[in-house]
Amino acid sequence: MDRKEIIKHVDHTLLAQTATWEEIRQICDDAISYGTASVCIPPSYVKQVKEYVQDRIAVCTVIGFPNGYMTTKTKAFETKDALENGADEIDMVINLGWVKDKKYDCIEDEIRILKKECGEKILKVIIETCLLTEEEKIRMCETVTRAGADYIKTSTGFSKAGAAFEDIELFSKHIGTNVKMKAAGGISSFEDAEKFLKLGADRLGTSRIIKLVKMSE
Repeated sequence: MDRKEIIKHVDHTLLAQTATWEEIRQICDDAISYGTASVCIPPSYVKQVKEYVQDRIAVCTVIGFPNGYMTTKTKAFETKDALENGADEIDMVINLGWVKDKKYDCIEDEIRILKKECGEKILKVIIETCLLTEEEKIRMCETVTRAGADYIKTSTGFSKAGAAFEDIELFSKHIGTNVKMKAAGGISSFEDAEKFLKLGADRLGTSRIIKLVKMSE
């Protein structure tokens, strides 16, 4: 798999709390120049980014990020606001306390509500695998599938660990045919990126792959 093909699957990401417009603008320029799948940026920058990139690159943002314990109503408002500002893709964080309490119906309902807001726009569901047991991960695969989301995503990149190969392998055994997979958090080499894609991931959330390309030029 060549580098250009790998880059096509990258959501070029900058979600640091201290991210400035100059830094955001730079990753937009890089995403367009290198042909990534999208640029993933904080909600407060969505309108400015959409005006800047127009239709040259998909704009992705995050909802309920990074902890996921906001109310469903709050997440729905965040989603609607982001879409009105021009977001093309939404990456939401589930309520992990609800997972521990086995409130799977509540999680499914929340995903359905956000997917309804998204309509034809892409909704990715972050389950923060490093905080879940294998059984909980399987239940989340089933829940995300039933709720009609477009993707299941491993991680925020803000917890104690990021994407793991075994999680993508597990996802692939338990998600429905309507659900794709996104690996995110800690992907720092082309070798790892390629392995995630070969295991079945369709998207990679990372800030480092494009940096590697630029360093090699």
